[in-house]
Amino acid sequence: MNFLRNVMSTIIGIFVFFMLFFFGIILIATIFGGEPEAVEVKSDSVIELNLDKITNDYAGKYKDPWVTFFSDKKSIGLTDIINAIDEAKNDDNIKGISMLNSQSSLGMAQSKALRDALIDFKKSGKFVMAYANSYSQKEYYLNSVASPIYINPSGEMDFKGLSSEIMFFKDLQEKTGVKMEVIRHGKYKSAVEPFLENKMSDANREQITALLNSVWSSTAYDISKSRKISIEKLNEIANGLLARTPAMAKEQKLVDIIAYEDIYHDAIKKALKVTKDKDYNKVSILEYAKKIATTSSISDAKDEIAIIYAQGEIQSGEGDVNIIGEGSMRRSLQEARKSKNIKAIVLRIDSPGGSALTSDLIWREIELTKKVKPIVVSMGNYAASGGYYIACNANTIFAEKNTITGSIGVFGILPNFSQLATKIGIHTEQVRTHENASRYSPFVPLDPKFKEVTQESVENVYNTFVSHVAQGRKMTFAQVDAIAQGRVWAGSEAVKNGLVDKIGGLDDAIREAAKLSKTKKYSTKNFPEYEKNFDDLFANLPFAKSKEAFIKEEIGLENYNIMQQIKKTQNQKGMLMLMPYEITIK
Repeated sequence: MNFLRNVMSTIIGIFVFFMLFFFGIILIATIFGGEPEAVEVKSDSVIELNLDKITNDYAGKYKDPWVTFFSDKKSIGLTDIINAIDEAKNDDNIKGISMLNSQSSLGMAQSKALRDALIDFKKSGKFVMAYANSYSQKEYYLNSVASPIYINPSGEMDFKGLSSEIMFFKDLQEKTGVKMEVIRHGKYKSAVEPFLENKMSDANREQITALLNSVWSSTAYDISKSRKISIEKLNEIANGLLARTPAMAKEQKLVDIIAYEDIYHDAIKKALKVTKDKDYNKVSILEYAKKIATTSSISDAKDEIAIIYAQGEIQSGEGDVNIIGEGSMRRSLQEARKSKNIKAIVLRIDSPGGSALTSDLIWREIELTKKVKPIVVSMGNYAASGGYYIACNANTIFAEKNTITGSIGVFGILPNFSQLATKIGIHTEQVRTHENASRYSPFVPLDPKFKEVTQESVENVYNTFVSHVAQGRKMTFAQVDAIAQGRVWAGSEAVKNGLVDKIGGLDDAIREAAKLSKTKKYSTKNFPEYEKNFDDLFANLPFAKSKEAFIKEEIGLENYNIMQQIKKTQNQKGMLMLMPYEITIK
């Protein structure tokens, strides 16, 4: 036995030694390997606008320098991309931008901001060219700013207008015995409608139709302006599917040239005066954006404008680049409020909402900060429900025309399995000292008294929400209530009903903040700085790929996103102020 024990100890010791040696080598290489050199931008270079890794406006930064050191330094946000394009206008080495089979996960408001940056780039006299094997509607919206636009001879064009599809589960609940008990306020709070009905209500159909029409109108307007095609003609093309093939798309003037990719590259060479037998210089937008971010000259301006990014669903805790947490948000507002150099704050919101409590905590911090410094809100793809809650008390609110906002309403969902449990032979009884002592149980029918108390809580949260909006927007309770009830609005409509002040992007909001704070020379400072622990640190090392990364690789991005939606639904607790559905425009 001693012999076997010694052998096993030796084997385990050797294994542990090699593991420590392996990880030690990686750690030393990481520490002493140094920063990779910034990409060299050669003369007569073309930026390749590859956007598949860009999802958020803000890539994030960390308070702990060690976490920053070990973090993914390649993280780039859309704001960095737009800043890089702005710098490229005056970079003599950059001659143009190529959009080659460009795919992205950007929302419509983000696509609008990027599109505006490309239009501004073209004003410098440099070219923007596009080629794709096929164009989705969203990708065409972005690519339509290019000239010329190429398409593969065997490709296709998706240009047919917008639609929405919602599934209903009322009959499924009755057949399975799994029921979602819904408590809500707002006739438009249709996040819960699929559990209550078998078809769409008139109120829900009204709001979805109005929203889709508003988003389409702003999309068609921008395409019309770039392609010099009337909006009436674009609607005719969409209705008749008159651009579904390359030849039809060219006939309708949505594209300019039908050709293979090598012809496209030859055209770029011609624009650069490079012979066909030679390659032209290229630089990835990600590498170029990193170079600009790390080599830009430091401003000598003492005044600063803070940009606080609020991205994702609103939840308790610290938060990160994909979650708006009360910890990082409140800390950022407090730091900006106390800083002598920061003269104003821009709150950039891209959120469908979330926890009512956390939204209120952030609202309170904004209210305290607004008494000291002006706050301007810039809305991205979404600033709805809880996302609007944290925006409503700003001095000025900007939104894009295709921003989705409003959704001023409250709901709660309680899964109940009592019917299913009875069917399969499970019976539950409760014993209590007081009438309301027992908490909600999914294995007994919903108690009328509990429902009454919870409905009262929903009404209180809704009334608080409407009161905050009325106070912030200088409206009466009745005026807000008339446009609330959970209804969602496009930014173009929100300007008309008073929920938003002006149409514009992040740059417009920054200029407004400078104006309100009466500063003319300033730099910007990004927040939040997230507080991360060692678990987060090691998760970013090359050998510590997360389980999410593995799952994403195995089941694919679309299936992973569906799984995440189910997971988010399971984790939702308490009163919610959340978008009625997730809108994805393809």
